[in-house]
Amino acid sequence: MLSKRVIPCLDVRNGRLTKGIKFKNNVDIGDPVETAKLYYEQGADEIVFYDITASHEGRGIFLDVVERVASTIFIPFSVGGGIGTVADMRDVLLAGAEKVSVNSGAVKNPDVISEGAARFGSQCIVLGMDVKRVEVSENIPSGFEVVIHGGRKHMGMDAIEWAKTGEALGAGEICLNSIDADGTKDGYDIELTRAVTDAVHIPVIASGGAGTPQHMVDAIQQGHATAALIASIVHYGEYTIPEIKDYMAAQGVKMRTHW
Repeated sequence: MLSKRVIPCLDVRNGRLTKGIKFKNNVDIGDPVETAKLYYEQGADEIVFYDITASHEGRGIFLDVVERVASTIFIPFSVGGGIGTVADMRDVLLAGAEKVSVNSGAVKNPDVISEGAARFGSQCIVLGMDVKRVEVSENIPSGFEVVIHGGRKHMGMDAIEWAKTGEALGAGEICLNSIDADGTKDGYDIELTRAVTDAVHIPVIASGGAGTPQHMVDAIQQGHATAALIASIVHYGEYTIPEIKDYMAAQGVKMRTHW
């Protein structure tokens, strides 16, 4: 059995670490590079960075932050936000990231997934999905809709079908974020996570809603996720990464040992 991963998520706006609830009311909570270094030293398996307003503002990614992070931490990290072309991917990978996460750009131009996978390998391409619960309809039979631009634009697309399409196009991993659960600390959307993990054969990272280490155990044991994304519970010092990993291991989840 492969070890499960604990992945801190750092949302960045204007070069600063920020956090909101359900993608709203974001507040400045520090320096992303220093925070990444702390989580690296605590034993994070990977780190995810999102430039949360790049797509909405129609601008490029924060390459200076990526370069500073790459010179500071020595674990895999992925970068998303404002990535819409293979050239964008190349810039981020050359700046030092191991993976790129495509979200809004992939919804608008799905070919960017296959083009990126062909150029850099599927292992570099993460399909980021922001998903919201809606009424079941003909277009959205699962009741889970894909939204883009930081939750601002509903696309009328079924999330389960989009996940399967992303896999078929060459994405090597899915980072699945529930907007309804994001920042609430009430737990991941297990129903959504399970629906996507059961529909694809690539790793799925559960995201949105972690409030306790047990929520992460639930995402993996009940939702079948291969990793759990965390933010608020470590950003605000409620838990350290070693505490989370020790708890999860005690619940029977195979973890990589922290140092």
